[in-house]
Amino acid sequence: MSETPNTPAPAPAPSSGIADPAPLGLAGFAMTTFILSVLNTNMISEKGGGDVVLGLALFYGGLAQLLAGMWEYRRGNTFGATAFSSFGAFWLSYWAIVHWSSGEDAHKTIGLYLFAWFLFTGYMTVAALRTSGAILGVFGLLTLTFLLLAIGAWQNSTSGPAAFTKIGGFVGIITALAAWYASLAAVANETHKKQMFPTWPR
Repeated sequence: MSETPNTPAPAPAPSSGIADPAPLGLAGFAMTTFILSVLNTNMISEKGGGDVVLGLALFYGGLAQLLAGMWEYRRGNTFGATAFSSFGAFWLSYWAIVHWSSGEDAHKTIGLYLFAWFLFTGYMTVAALRTSGAILGVFGLLTLTFLLLAIGAWQNSTSGPAAFTKIGGFVGIITALAAWYASLAAVANETHKKQMFPTWPR
């Protein structure tokens, strides 16, 4: 009776060696958006408040998100790479615009800037239809936020945040909470190796 040679087990799929960067990108986006949105609602109005936003915009919303986007490229995730790299660059550009502002009236141009981000976020929302309900919710809310802020900038109010800017601030807070939830779900589900928080895959 001949012996059957043992069949070697298939080798495990190679690992990229890179952890999922999405929770980092979402968290950086959420915190920076949250602080700026609270200021946009005028719930907090104090001299120097914008400096806090600039610090977050440069390091957490900007640099951390940009790094998350680069790691998504390494993982082969086109959507994540485009989203995190772009919004990281958005916060870096926001920091540069405010930091180097000449003080001249530029409401029309700022409105155009925000409207351009509304267009970008809008078509990324179409792409998000194939991700998850949690991510789709973030992008849908962010699209609306950018539109409201663009209209608010065009209102050119000199007596405080314009009405649409305030509304955009409240929608921005909801957007930040949605992004924090998506970040929480990704971290908790990965850490516990089970679905603790639903993301509604599509």
